[in-house]
Amino acid sequence: MIGYVCVGSNDIPRAKRFYAAFLPALGYSVKEGPEGLSYALPVPDGQRPLLPDFYVKPPFNDEVASAGNGTMVAFEATSQVQVRTLHAAALAAGGTNEGLPGFRPNYGPHFYVSYLRDPDGNKIAIFSSDPNEAGRDG
Repeated sequence: MIGYVCVGSNDIPRAKRFYAAFLPALGYSVKEGPEGLSYALPVPDGQRPLLPDFYVKPPFNDEVASAGNGTMVAFEATSQVQVRTLHAAALAAGGTNEGLPGFRPNYGPHFYVSYLRDPDGNKIAIFSSDPNEAGRDG
C-alpha cells in the first residue's frame, strides 16, 4: 500500500489554488503549514487513516522543484461526470491540459480519464472506472 505521495512546488499559494479546485470534491481536506500543503482523507472515529496522503511541498534541498519525467499521480473520481467537472475546475485554477476527459484505446473499456499538469508541471490524472457506467465499447 502506498502511504503518501509528495510533489514539489515553487509557489505554494498557486499550487493550493490548483489542488483546491478538485481535491476537496474527492474527500480530501488540507492542512497548510510552513512546510507546505498536506491533504488527507477523513478518518472515522476508531479507524486507521485512509491512504495515501498527498503532500505539496518545496523541495527539502532548497533547489528548484521540477516535475519527474514519467511521474504521475492519479486520483479516483466517483463518475465520468466528476472526471469532466474536476478536469475543468483544475484547468480554471491554473492547470494545463495534458489529455481531455475520455476513454483511451489502450486501457480497459470502463477506464475514463483526464490528464493535467499542475502549475509546477507535475502530471496529474483524474479517472473513473465504474463498470456500471457506459463504457468505451457501448
